[in-house]
Amino acid sequence: MSQTKSILVAEDSSVIQTIMRKVLEFQDYEIEIVKNGEEVLEMMNERNFDAILMDLNMPQMDGITCTKAIRKLDDKAKSNVPIIAVTGNAKNYDIMEFRAMGIDEFIVKPIDFDFLVAKLAEIVNKEEEAKS
Repeated sequence: MSQTKSILVAEDSSVIQTIMRKVLEFQDYEIEIVKNGEEVLEMMNERNFDAILMDLNMPQMDGITCTKAIRKLDDKAKSNVPIIAVTGNAKNYDIMEFRAMGIDEFIVKPIDFDFLVAKLAEIVNKEEEAKS
């Protein structure tokens, strides 16, 4: 059996944090939750993650600014972590614009949790295959 995947959730809504934790822990992911981009970068200094679920509209540092900072990190394992944007503003962007910002995929709010689980599994499994 493969090792438990570690997911960093960057979300300022406590309701969405709680639901994401319950849904993803049920899927056997290890979850860390932070409220803004500055906290994401602090967590990234402490450890590696298999993927990040990044709200784009957060206080202190938004998800786009944070994603750009992650992509500039010297540590390749950290700078190449898959980032999935979680946003209510997806209609303002297309996937090519998200990728130009350094975001790998996006999920629209209100969140379809079945889609979230499937997309996350697809991304972390793709990363695992690329490493082997």
